Amino acid sequence: METRLGSPSRPARVAIIGAGPAGFYTAEALLRQKELTFAIDIFNRFPTPFGLVRDGVAPDHQSIKAVTRVYDRILEHPQVRYLGNVTFGVDVTHADLRPLYDQIVYAVGAQTDRRMNIPGEDLVGSYPATVFVGWYNGNPDCCTLQFDLTHQRAVVVGNGNVAMDVARILVTDPDELATTDIADYALEALRASQVREVVILGRRGPAQASFTNAELKEFGELRGVDVIVDPAELELDPESEASLAENKIAARNVEILRGFSQREPTGAPRRIVMRFLRSPAELIGDNGRVVAIKIERNVLVPDGKGGLRAKGTGEYEVIEAGLVLRSVGYRGMALPDVPFDEAASVIPNVAGRVTTLTGEVIPGEYAVGWIKRGPSGVIGTNKADAVATVASMVADLPQLEGIPDANRDPELVLELLRQRKPDFVLLEGWKTLDTHEVERGAAQGRPRVKVTSVEEMLEVIRKRRAQ
Repeated sequence: METRLGSPSRPARVAIIGAGPAGFYTAEALLRQKELTFAIDIFNRFPTPFGLVRDGVAPDHQSIKAVTRVYDRILEHPQVRYLGNVTFGVDVTHADLRPLYDQIVYAVGAQTDRRMNIPGEDLVGSYPATVFVGWYNGNPDCCTLQFDLTHQRAVVVGNGNVAMDVARILVTDPDELATTDIADYALEALRASQVREVVILGRRGPAQASFTNAELKEFGELRGVDVIVDPAELELDPESEASLAENKIAARNVEILRGFSQREPTGAPRRIVMRFLRSPAELIGDNGRVVAIKIERNVLVPDGKGGLRAKGTGEYEVIEAGLVLRSVGYRGMALPDVPFDEAASVIPNVAGRVTTLTGEVIPGEYAVGWIKRGPSGVIGTNKADAVATVASMVADLPQLEGIPDANRDPELVLELLRQRKPDFVLLEGWKTLDTHEVERGAAQGRPRVKVTSVEEMLEVIRKRRAQ
């Protein structure tokens, strides 16, 4: 009998920490290794899988969420097991998993936001955009939050797709959102919202904005919304103009923005105002709440690396606003007992192989996705990234000593979880919850009606299982 690690009689046991796109693409790449056999356990903090596809993609972008059909097939694979409602470092530790798996892959994303580091940032009414995204998407971490939407103006700081998403959701007709899987409580709040204007601030110019053409074009198609762009803010410096020749996406963005700037306002009930070369300098408060934002005009100067950076001019203006959402970048978070590069906000690695802070490779441990490379790219970017990490895992397999045979029983981790986290969720539990959400949605003509708290999720699973 063949006993090499990765053979049918001795499958390589792999733990993937995180059930978002990076985790699923890693499992998929492992399963495509036809000469090798893997037994894969995917651990996830929530009972629900899919990470940002469920909790981050805007509810009016259902076509993007269709990728979960691929992930569903991966979960159904006999070599894959789903272990939800299990938090790494709390319910199971690094020391628990290391003796039970030949290889561990960290696929935990970038879970927190960068700060603007300006006075007033912690006033009530100032939030990371991703918290607002989590709120309207029914993320259990955000489902109890309340946002004050009684002011007529909101400001979104940032020029990426998340900034575009939150601005669009704030001005979209709630009747249109009612056909999506937006969280019920968020839909109710948006129906009562008095926000009529959303100002989007970009610290650099239109040629440097990082949103996609599709996201920008969508603004111009929103019913009952004017898009306001000052033509003067679209005038490009020579370096920015020259850069458009090599960047088709940026060139098309500038073209779309110029189209917006030439439109006559229709007097629509809501509007989006796009500002460029503007940085937040201070949030102004009254009784502990945001009432305005002070912004500084910028110019672009060479950054010494072949690019352009924003430099303040000392010219300021104040915009009244009761809600400020920042979308200025994301940071990975350290995992207990796993090396972490604080400066880069990633797990240090070489080709996906986790290293110590001094560069020594730690055998059998890997990183993938944003926690590996930083927050860049779209959902699909994680596929090639996962393939690259799996190439390292496959190359390392012959050199790995492997865990003792006595630790290879797949039941061992379940026994541990029954002691530590008895309400962990297997695939059957997730499918039960999924069916419940889809059935509730079908009754309302929606893709699904989400259950938004972990306690309620577990209750639904228990009740339906008992039926």
